[in-house]
Amino acid sequence: MSTFLRNVYVFRIGASIIKHLLKNGHEVTVYTRTREKAEPLLVLGATWASTPAEAFKNKGIAFTMVGYPADVEEVYFGENGLFQTAESGNIVIDMTTSEPTLAKKIFEHAQNLGVEALDAPVSGGDIGAQNGTLSIMVGGSQATFNKVLSVMKHFGENIVYQGEAGAGQHAKMCNQIVIASGMIGVCESLAYGLKAGLDLSTVLQSISSGAAGSWSLSNLAPRMIKEDFAPGFYIKHFVKDMKIALDESKKMGITLPGLALAYDMYEKLIEEGYGENGTQALLKAYQ
Repeated sequence: MSTFLRNVYVFRIGASIIKHLLKNGHEVTVYTRTREKAEPLLVLGATWASTPAEAFKNKGIAFTMVGYPADVEEVYFGENGLFQTAESGNIVIDMTTSEPTLAKKIFEHAQNLGVEALDAPVSGGDIGAQNGTLSIMVGGSQATFNKVLSVMKHFGENIVYQGEAGAGQHAKMCNQIVIASGMIGVCESLAYGLKAGLDLSTVLQSISSGAAGSWSLSNLAPRMIKEDFAPGFYIKHFVKDMKIALDESKKMGITLPGLALAYDMYEKLIEEGYGENGTQALLKAYQ
């Protein structure tokens, strides 16, 4: 089976996914805007293409992972997008965290071409991608989901079918909403413990495995203590996700004050120049 994965902004995750596909014997054609970022993958056996359309020509499955909804539009519907060379029977899978309405648009256009489409955003960050343990939330046809499940298992561990097109993106919004408010809790806990004169690493030993336990507490709090703000997931992309969730919540007529607070806090960090840092840099708001 041939696969094509195009990744631009979240290359750490995308590169790890490609490595898992190559390791399991899949032929992979790669397109990125900057070829030099793909060089390590080409050394491992991936093939380079100069456009998404070229990359998908005569292929079976396309995995896409880019930064923003506008990038998703470009890679699918653009002059050199993959719908230009998609053929009946192909499958396209967008793993970008994007807008549910765009996922539905891709699904409907794909249907008109005889192509199957899934929206399948992921959670687990760079660590999950490296370990092949990503959580994948999938929307679209269940029959299509069943066809590609064995491929997704190469890089995902918790792979759940959520429902019709767009459902995967809605599920990812639920994920991001939990993380947004949870990150505030993690940061405030560390700020409190530090002010109280506690050894924060020792505090984590007690609270990480208790009722307060979470992925962010176990994986990001240790980085915060070391003042390691390197991105596993960029603040600028997290703000994009939160904006999508806030926009969708307005459409549904619900208010999410916790999410709104986190969004405002992260927006201020971007204004202060921290957009390229990881989400754990929210701690800087408390320093």
